[in-house]
Amino acid sequence: MKTIDSIHFSGKRAIIRVDFNVPLNDKFEITDESRINAAIPTIQKILSDGGSVILMSHLGRPKSGPEEKFSLKHLIPTLNQKLNTTVLFAPDCIGAETKKMAEALQSGQVLLLENLRFYKEETKGDEAFSAKLAELADVYVNDAFGTAHRAHASTTIIAKFFPHTKVFGYVMANEIASINKVLLETKKPFTAILGGAKVSDKIGIITNLLEKVDHLIIGGGMMFTFIKAMGGEIGTSLVEPELLNTANDLLAKAKKKGVSIHIPSDAIVADSFNNDANTKEVPSYSIDKDWMGLDIGSKSIENFKEIILNSSTILWNGPMGVFEMENFSKGTKAVALAVADATAKGAFSLIGGGDSVAAINKYHLADKVSYVSTGGGAMLEYMEGKILPGIQAILD
Repeated sequence: MKTIDSIHFSGKRAIIRVDFNVPLNDKFEITDESRINAAIPTIQKILSDGGSVILMSHLGRPKSGPEEKFSLKHLIPTLNQKLNTTVLFAPDCIGAETKKMAEALQSGQVLLLENLRFYKEETKGDEAFSAKLAELADVYVNDAFGTAHRAHASTTIIAKFFPHTKVFGYVMANEIASINKVLLETKKPFTAILGGAKVSDKIGIITNLLEKVDHLIIGGGMMFTFIKAMGGEIGTSLVEPELLNTANDLLAKAKKKGVSIHIPSDAIVADSFNNDANTKEVPSYSIDKDWMGLDIGSKSIENFKEIILNSSTILWNGPMGVFEMENFSKGTKAVALAVADATAKGAFSLIGGGDSVAAINKYHLADKVSYVSTGGGAMLEYMEGKILPGIQAILD
């Protein structure tokens, strides 16, 4: 794998595709800096070599050209602080002024380009647009794993303009190494924990994981599609009726392959979808018609903890319940703590997907697990066995 460690950047301008798609509040302040923090080592390596850095990213989903709320200029104060320098800002990502600013960069300087998605050419993978980005630098560094599954101009097409000077940054290298450790260097027993709302989002990864895992724990809203498929009564819980046959097929495939699928035996149910609703703990397959399941129950928690603590490799993607509401967060918190405890005992744990990462951060456990992935959709597609265009573009 060709990483930035293979190049000495002295006197070179590196254009880095970072993933600075960070959440901002109504005062344009960053509310979660984890994606920026992840990119800092890559930037610092290039600067310490004596190179200069051009940063490019998207932010949000602007519909038609520039929008104030999606301007990357809002990130400048945070970047100044993290890099202990004055980061320059180009009010456009291409054009004569931007090119002039790039060419004027001195060793140790950093230039942040305006939001790439202010141009539709970015998401279309336009070659001419890619060429304009490419002419700003000597080296192309892709460090945006979260966008590696998109064949966009800045993540994939641009690489062809750097046939001999395209490399992975540390985020990309670490993501690939960590996922490969789970998929290719698996220590048994291997447990995958999948939660979240929909089975439809996870069919690909479940199918691929059934070839590799010993235990598959199912939680979150998706558990009720499986329970319904097995003939359970789920009240008004979330369900995908069109996937009942698929759920049964997956259960049958798991049985054939000797994979233990663990579906919660009990659930915390509520009479409405809010934190102050009336709640009770009931068997997950026998929920009254006007009640909905919003978390896993205490027996399921104890069962899942035991499985997790006896695992050597752990993948976690998706919460066990509506953990944003305190009264339905117990299952997710228990799983997070169990993963941390198993890691302390020597297991390798990979956390991926926005909500799982949010849970790990909420409970201050990021430094208690082996690796926290920055790319939800990209990680899922990679684990499904798909070739990610952003990775392939560097390898070609």
